[in-house]
Amino acid sequence: MHGGREAADGNEAQGLHVQAHATGLRAGAAVCLCADDFGLDAGVNAAIVQLADMGRVQATGVLVGAPAFRRGAPALAGLRARGLEVGLHLDFTEFALLPGARRALAALIRQSYVGGLAASTVRAEIHAQLDAFAAACGHAPDFVDGHQHVHQLPVIRTVLLDVLQQRGAAVRPWLRRTRCTLCPAQAGGWRGWAKAKVIETLGAAALENAARQAGFAQNRALLGVHGFDADVPRYRQLLEGWLRAAQRGDLLMCHPGTGDGGGDPLAQSRRVEFQVLADPALDAMLARCNVRLQPLRQTLVEGIAA
Repeated sequence: MHGGREAADGNEAQGLHVQAHATGLRAGAAVCLCADDFGLDAGVNAAIVQLADMGRVQATGVLVGAPAFRRGAPALAGLRARGLEVGLHLDFTEFALLPGARRALAALIRQSYVGGLAASTVRAEIHAQLDAFAAACGHAPDFVDGHQHVHQLPVIRTVLLDVLQQRGAAVRPWLRRTRCTLCPAQAGGWRGWAKAKVIETLGAAALENAARQAGFAQNRALLGVHGFDADVPRYRQLLEGWLRAAQRGDLLMCHPGTGDGGGDPLAQSRRVEFQVLADPALDAMLARCNVRLQPLRQTLVEGIAA
């Protein structure tokens, strides 16, 4: 790693980070719609590819250890050439690659806060997932986030930033920020708002501070948290509420799919999300909410306050 290049990359990313946290104008909000869990199964892959081809999603996070990742990865290359951001959906709870790295979410949270999560284990797993990503996709990730938001937990966030700096990608990935800026009404009710606030509390502020110091950009806030139990009319209502509240530089996560999920507990919810996101009526919703969809990197480069 060359010191001059590292400093230049760091300065650029730091500038993007500052821009990303400036107060933006609500008019014509630029929002990135990010589909999580690429690689989980063929139905999830197909849904994400179709939505990306339609211009409905601008980013997707991939589970490199999931069953359908390797055979699905080639489909992402052409979409990325047309602007889709492809990132690593860092995973320690379902499809970790190395022995001893996988943990149930509750255990992972507990161990990350009170001890028992070895930094050496975390480091090895992060390197393994980044290596698997590069081998299958042919490039470093455009961003890094976490399956079940694990990237922001103590130990994991520290090691992740260190590993990303050590590996020295030519363009530093942006990192998902889980900050919730919605009121309960905008979040679709107290239940969705409470879930979003719990996610935020598990590490958003700490990761933001560490990312700022290390020179990594982030989105302004996270939208799209819900209970995964909505039917089509309800999810459409939730989506419009998020879009009406969105500001420039926000990230709206989604979890679309088209298959039966093979036992995936979110399979029905994935089909609901896909149906709403693929509906031609989404264009009218975006217009009503004065939102345009674009990759987050583009918004960061333009500046949140532009």
